[in-house]
Amino acid sequence: MKYSRIGSARNRAQYGFTPAPSLIITLLMLMATRFSLSRSAHFCLKTPAFSRPTTKNLLQCRSCPLWSSSFALCLHTLPKSTPPSPHHRRKTIAVRSFCPAPGSISDHPTKMSTTTSDDNPLLKDFYFPPFDSIEAKHVRPGIRALLKQVDEDLEALEKTVEPTWPKLVEPLEKIVDRLTVVWGAVNHLKSVKDNPDLRSAIEEVQPEKVAFSLKLGQSKPIYNAFKAIRESPDWESLSDARKRIVDSQIKEAVLSGIALEDDKREQFNKIEQELAKLSQKFGENVLDATKKFEKLITDKKDIEGLPATSLGLAAQTAVSTGHEKATAEDGPWIITLDAPSYMAVMQHAKNRTLREEVYRAYINRASDGDLDNTGIIDQILKLRLEKAKLLGYNNYAEVSMAMKMATVDKAEELLEKLRSASWDPAVKDLEDLKEFCKSQGAPEADDLNHWDITFWSERLCESKYELNEEELRPYFSLPRVMDGLFSLVNMLFGINVEPADGLAPVWNNDVRFYRVNDSSGSPIAYFYFDPYSRPSEKRGGAWMDEVVSRSRVLSLDGASARLPVAHMVCNQMPPVGDKPSLMTFREVETVFHEFGHALQHMLTKQDEGLVAGIRGVEWDAVELPSQFMENWCYHRDTLMGIAKHHETGESLPEDIYKKLLTARTFRAGTLSLRQLRFATVDLELHAKYVPGGSESIYCVDRRVSKRTQVLPPLPEDKFLCSFSHIFAGGYAAGYYSYKWAEVLSADAFSAFEDAGLENEKAVKETGHRFRETVLALGGGKAPLEVFVQFRGREPSPEPLLRHNGLLPATASA
Repeated sequence: MKYSRIGSARNRAQYGFTPAPSLIITLLMLMATRFSLSRSAHFCLKTPAFSRPTTKNLLQCRSCPLWSSSFALCLHTLPKSTPPSPHHRRKTIAVRSFCPAPGSISDHPTKMSTTTSDDNPLLKDFYFPPFDSIEAKHVRPGIRALLKQVDEDLEALEKTVEPTWPKLVEPLEKIVDRLTVVWGAVNHLKSVKDNPDLRSAIEEVQPEKVAFSLKLGQSKPIYNAFKAIRESPDWESLSDARKRIVDSQIKEAVLSGIALEDDKREQFNKIEQELAKLSQKFGENVLDATKKFEKLITDKKDIEGLPATSLGLAAQTAVSTGHEKATAEDGPWIITLDAPSYMAVMQHAKNRTLREEVYRAYINRASDGDLDNTGIIDQILKLRLEKAKLLGYNNYAEVSMAMKMATVDKAEELLEKLRSASWDPAVKDLEDLKEFCKSQGAPEADDLNHWDITFWSERLCESKYELNEEELRPYFSLPRVMDGLFSLVNMLFGINVEPADGLAPVWNNDVRFYRVNDSSGSPIAYFYFDPYSRPSEKRGGAWMDEVVSRSRVLSLDGASARLPVAHMVCNQMPPVGDKPSLMTFREVETVFHEFGHALQHMLTKQDEGLVAGIRGVEWDAVELPSQFMENWCYHRDTLMGIAKHHETGESLPEDIYKKLLTARTFRAGTLSLRQLRFATVDLELHAKYVPGGSESIYCVDRRVSKRTQVLPPLPEDKFLCSFSHIFAGGYAAGYYSYKWAEVLSADAFSAFEDAGLENEKAVKETGHRFRETVLALGGGKAPLEVFVQFRGREPSPEPLLRHNGLLPATASA
């Protein structure tokens, strides 16, 4: 199937042309916190699907609202800024963003730093954010001083603006960059080092931040200047990147309410303020509800089946909560709803009563008492619909699609094609599971429920493929996995990743810092890596986020572009005792996934900061590099390079590798339907649901589930209350993007298969082409054009269906 273009927007099949996100949207998204990106899990080691949903940070994964074996989460936050190479000498820039060498203060203080407290780290120049010294007490005065400065700069620009790049876009990018970098650092700390004081401070200044974002997005002088550029005789001489920036700014200004009459614009702004508050509260409730659940277990019989690594984590958690003598062998143990603990219970606990208790707690997070998100969801949907109507759209889904590749119809068309291909295989999955349970004499064989699915799927996987996720952990130590990942990207893209700990301040001692060098040894990017779960202060899920982006305008030396910086955050099991962090295969895939996002951010060659890296890439295309990287976990040389026993150094046995390949499509139909449920209910709520009407949000989910779940959800299932992707992140009417981009990523990887995965020369050549297109061009060119430039044709869903073992079903359909 091919994706056609629609109007000025490309088809949603994967890449189309919709303008890059504007500055106002960038700011509002940052304000709403990050995005989490979730992926679909394909095979048994990922843990079979149990009906539960969502993740965090929107792009997919927070506290992992949607955590499940069919999820890998991923957070993806919008624009931030990017630091320069430490070798660059700092140059004073009109409106500051980042500046002096790491750890130093600029010799030339910016205008802002002379008007505020000298001891506030948010108001000093820096290459890398001072994560080790930012505290809640700095947020109110720091953000307010910053807002005052950028507001003055905006007013000055409005008085002098001209329809030229130097007089419009460059000063505008400088104004926005400083605020996005600082606000991004503050919100990042809230995600990884949450505490009541920080929450309170952010909540207090957020309305002021939103007010400035709205003022910027509704600036008539800036809007008119962009329109003048668009209508000028010089338009055709502009580069593709600049054309996309101009088109994006014009469209985003309209979507930001610039064309509304005064009273309607005032109403629009009130809606934006309220939505910001509600989204933040939604995410906080999910995190607090996740942290609230703790199950103390003292009888070893109650946790029978849990592997040693999980028992060690449960005992470690018990020690941290006051049970100082807790041990993995003798307990006591504490089970939580944090992903590593929750998943271990669902996969391995023989105690069915425990599985049921934990499952019910998980699917009902943030659905009662002071943390109940039901009313917040209703209010969010009501306000989003009001906003859409004010802008002249029929529903919020149309507003969302205005800046994406797809249309509502095209997204629904893709979801239905995938659903029809997945349904029969999913029915067979459940039948096979029931038969297996009967063969094992399981009492629940005739009454399988959601808390049984993951457990028995794991047993079936072990029986069918002789694979045991826990027995594989010793082969996947974090240090070895990272070494293998870095070796892979060296071979594919000609880059070298080296430790640079100490170069930049970090927020936790477990955080690592890395420098990315080109083949000549020169630095081209940096990134932080925060791998371990910290349920008391850190959101669940996994995500990549920008710290700063590549930018010519914000060059630190006046010559070369400022270098990009990213952070990658995961939530895997930390080291237990003297053992390193030993990973499940799903966690290995998660690291590869997030690094795919980071690569698109770090390897961009786009110097226009507003469309560099992941900026300006249509939302329904941004998952391409991340899902593409997951495929390499099944590549023999890559996997065998990282799969070494952490004690003996023994390689993963060849027969186990072959079983991993065979098991890749295990329960693919079920896992595909799981994501299709989330994507479909998202579109239903934003395209057809009428707030306050005859149907409740839960009625909508039940209706969707009849077509997307072979085993119906429990009547009391309220997963929507933790669906952070769409209610606290950037995936509203956009969750379909995961499947949309999955088509692209599978087709992109098929180019390497066509070249021959065992042909290193051909793989390197194809990798170079992938780097020079998908990774290098960023949002400077329409995604569909980028894909065609790499692949030589438009995308096809055939490789995805083939990889998932669903092609025969689709062909017959």
